[in-house]
Amino acid sequence: MGYLSVFDMLKIGIGPSSSHTFGPWTAARKWIHELILSGALFNEIKVELYGSLALTGKGHCTDKAILFGLMNFDPEEVDENLLDFYFNSARENKLIVHDLLRIRFDLISDIQFLKNTVLPYHSNGMKFKAYLNEALVAEDIFYSIGGGFIVKEGETESALTENKELPYPCPSPKDLVTTAFKHHLSISDLVLENEKMLRPEVEIKARLMNIWSVMKKAAYAGCHQEGILPGGLEVKRRAAALNKQLLRVHDYNNADEWMEAMKVGRDFKKVITRISCLALAINEVNASMGRIVTAPTNGSAGVVPAVLFYYICFSGQEVKDDDICRFLLTAGEIGKYFKLGATISAAAGGCQAEIGVSSSMAAAALTECLGGSPAQVLMAAEIAAEHHLGLTCDPVGGLVQIPCIERNSMGAIKAITASMMALAGNPDYAKVSLENVISTMKETAEEMNEKFKETSLGGLAVNVSVKFSEC
Repeated sequence: MGYLSVFDMLKIGIGPSSSHTFGPWTAARKWIHELILSGALFNEIKVELYGSLALTGKGHCTDKAILFGLMNFDPEEVDENLLDFYFNSARENKLIVHDLLRIRFDLISDIQFLKNTVLPYHSNGMKFKAYLNEALVAEDIFYSIGGGFIVKEGETESALTENKELPYPCPSPKDLVTTAFKHHLSISDLVLENEKMLRPEVEIKARLMNIWSVMKKAAYAGCHQEGILPGGLEVKRRAAALNKQLLRVHDYNNADEWMEAMKVGRDFKKVITRISCLALAINEVNASMGRIVTAPTNGSAGVVPAVLFYYICFSGQEVKDDDICRFLLTAGEIGKYFKLGATISAAAGGCQAEIGVSSSMAAAALTECLGGSPAQVLMAAEIAAEHHLGLTCDPVGGLVQIPCIERNSMGAIKAITASMMALAGNPDYAKVSLENVISTMKETAEEMNEKFKETSLGGLAVNVSVKFSEC
C-alpha cells in the first residue's frame, strides 16, 4: 500500500453517506468518464445496486448520487441548492444530460435494488451497464468501501494511493511515536513533512483551511436552519433551536461573528451543550444532502469539527490558522491507521468504524494542539476508540438520522474526555495500545452480525416503530 494522504481522509462532499452517497457518486462519475474516453457508443444506462447499497440506498439517496455522478457533477463544487431541481428534471424527462450527451435513463426502472444479493468483495457493490439500441456494450462493477473510497473490480485498494518515498515512513502508530521522538518532531510536523512529498506546503495549508471553511459553513448553516429533515421520518431539526437558547442575547451577522459570540460564557454546562449542538448541526446538514467534510465519513462528519470548535472557542488558547492545520493533519493521520488496519465503513464494521474512528481522530488532534506529547496523542486516540468498540450501525428507516445524528454529539464529547484523560495521564503505564484497539476493531467487525452493519435489519432499525410520510 502506498502513501495515504490526509486529504484522502478529509474529503469535501455531499451528504448523507460517504459509502452510500459520496462513493456511488464518485464511482458513477469515474465510470462514465472512462466509458466516454474509450470511444464506446451508447444511448442507455442501467445500474444494479447490491447488499447494503440496495437495502438502505433509498434512505441514503444512492439513486440521486448515481444520477449526479452520471451527469458529471463535482460533489465539491456543485450548487447543493440546485440538486433537487436536477433530480426532478431527470426523473420527469427520463434523460441524463452529460456535457453534450443525452442518455436515456429512467430512475424508476433503470436502477435496480437487489437486496438479497451481495457481491463478493464488499457489501456496497454496484454494477454499471451501457447499451446501444438495447445491445450491451459495456459492464463494470464498483465497490464503495467507506469514507468516499471506491474500488473498481479487478483493481486493488493499493491503486488508490501513491507510492512515495517518505522522509518519515510510519506504517504503524508505534512507528509514528518512535519516529517523532527520534527526530524531535510533533506528530503534525511529521505528517506535514510527509504530505510535502505530494504537494507544496502552501497548497497543503490552503487546502486544510478550505476544509475548515466547509466545516464552519456547515455548522453555521445547521445552527440556523429550522424545520423537518427530508426522508419521511419527520425528524425535527434541533440545532437551530438549541443555538438560539445558547446565544439568545448576542447579535451577529456571519459565521466568524457567531463564533466570537460563542466564546462568551464558558461554564461547563454551556460548553458541553454547545459542542453537542455543533455536532448535531453539521449532521443535520449532512442528512439533508448538504456539503460537509468526511472525517472520516459523512455519517461521522460532525465529530472532528465539533471538537475543533471546542479547541478554537473554549480551550482558552489563541488559535491561529497554523494551529487549525496542525489539528487537521493529526486527525487525518490517525484516521489512516484505522483505514489501513481495520475499516472506516459501517457496512463492513458497524458504527465503531465511523463514530469510533472519528472520535479517535478528534481526541488525538485536540491532544496534539493542547501540547500533548506524541505518546499522549496516541493514548487519547486509543481511549476514544476503545470505548466505541462493538458499536452497531442500525439506521432507522435506512436514513442517516436516528441514531446517527446524536451519535456525533456523543463521539465529540467522548473525544474531549479522552483528550483530557491522556493529557493528565502517563502513556508509560497504559496497558492498551492504539494497535490493540485497531486490531480488535477489525476482529469485531469481522465477527459482527450482518444485520448490525448498515442494513437496517437489526437493532434500533427494527425496534423503533416509525411511519413514513414520504420516501
